[in-house]
Amino acid sequence: MENMDVTPAVEAVVELENVVVSHGEEPLLKNVSLRLEPGEFVYLIGKSGAGKTSLLRCLYADHPVYEGAARVCGMDVAHLKRRQIPALRRRMGIVFQNFRLLDDRSVYANLDFVLRATGWKKASERREQIEKTLAAVGIADKADSLPRRLSEGEQQRVGIARALINNPQLILADEPTGNLDPLTSAEIMQLLFDVGKRTGAAMLVSTHDFMMIDRFPARVLLCEDGTVVDTQAAKQ
Repeated sequence: MENMDVTPAVEAVVELENVVVSHGEEPLLKNVSLRLEPGEFVYLIGKSGAGKTSLLRCLYADHPVYEGAARVCGMDVAHLKRRQIPALRRRMGIVFQNFRLLDDRSVYANLDFVLRATGWKKASERREQIEKTLAAVGIADKADSLPRRLSEGEQQRVGIARALINNPQLILADEPTGNLDPLTSAEIMQLLFDVGKRTGAAMLVSTHDFMMIDRFPARVLLCEDGTVVDTQAAKQ
């Protein structure tokens, strides 16, 4: 029999099967099944209150998964113990609409805080990682600046740098351009696309900005009528 090389299947970064997403006791989304591959860029859209943010919070274990199967970054989120949550979050980066930076610390100190909290012991290695990451998001010259001295676009670049700092498998971005003007929004979305291509991280971006989706097309998941629909699959 002829020997054949078989390439092993790549594990999905996110794989949900019949997941129920709740806020308190009230289910927001039911029967959520989706899969994100390494390096894939995906939008998450839907009306306010449709469950987008709650779904993202399930993925980083801020909301429990009450029903269904959920694997994120190789971990079983549906049965995750509290002590395992930091390990999960070290495998992902999170970008917020309102930046959530430490305003009393420099950009460098913001990133150094994350590295210290996630187990980087050597100052020289932390410095190298911070300098590399700031260069990757185009603000290498802002390391000593306080966040409040930066423009909103620059602050979001710091937020993206923070999400990237631990070389994540997955980046979750919750309305990352929601507070930005159209020109800056386009720059940030381009940066997110470039980051995904360069690093191979999967990217799930919640947004209301349909102009950005038109300008930077990618797969779209729609939160609607209590579930999540893959709009590309629905058209086939």
